[in-house]
Amino acid sequence: MASSVLEATRAAHEDLERLERLAVRELQRDPANARDRLFQSHRVRHMLDLVVSTSDKLVEIYEDKDGARKDEISTHLTAPVQSDIFPKYYERLKEIRDYHRRNHSARFVSETDDYEELLKEEPAIEFTGEEAFGRYLDLHELYNEFINSKFGSLMEYSAYVGTFAQTEKIAHNLKATRPYKEYLEHILEYLMSFLYRTEPLQDIEKIFTKLESEFEEQWINGEVPGWENKGTEKESVLQESAVDLDYYSTVEELVELGPEKLKEV
Repeated sequence: MASSVLEATRAAHEDLERLERLAVRELQRDPANARDRLFQSHRVRHMLDLVVSTSDKLVEIYEDKDGARKDEISTHLTAPVQSDIFPKYYERLKEIRDYHRRNHSARFVSETDDYEELLKEEPAIEFTGEEAFGRYLDLHELYNEFINSKFGSLMEYSAYVGTFAQTEKIAHNLKATRPYKEYLEHILEYLMSFLYRTEPLQDIEKIFTKLESEFEEQWINGEVPGWENKGTEKESVLQESAVDLDYYSTVEELVELGPEKLKEV
């Protein structure tokens, strides 16, 4: 229909304004407790996601790859003759009504009352009992993986919580094994998941980009704990890094080490 593009543009801009005002209004509210503060953050995160998705739709409209917007503007900017004014007006009115009748979702998100419901929703956030709704880490799965591995050791859970990040204590020859790499990946996956659930308004990607940059600088300067003397004590490192076949269960795991590493066997 002739009015669909312009009407969709107008409705999207209105949605953006309402969402922005709603987010500001929610952030101005003082949460009653930690749980309410977490819900507040997730509600605002939801609003921001709607802002992004609506903005993406507007970008597509303004890019006008099919020329529909240009054609529509050209059509409606053409001044009608006096006898066509009212027929044009009622035709446009009918097209707008037809647009909203066909696009129920657009009508839903454009009404203020429906936006108000965003302030009342209770976000579904999954936490384990041990996490106490985001107050603590739940490292039990990682703990069991550690104590039952060849690179780990038996210890109390409380001791593991205080030392699981001290990767410099793991021997170099164990760090090259697939099980240890998978263990580190599991730690990273869990911590990222916990951060996304407890800090939804943080720019997680920006945080990790900064951390990676800092790590690269520390690595170049030999300041990474456990790797301070990389390349400077070759004989010692080679001795520590000698391949222990007991830590590999398949040929594929050995192939991943590469030919140079296998020469140490």
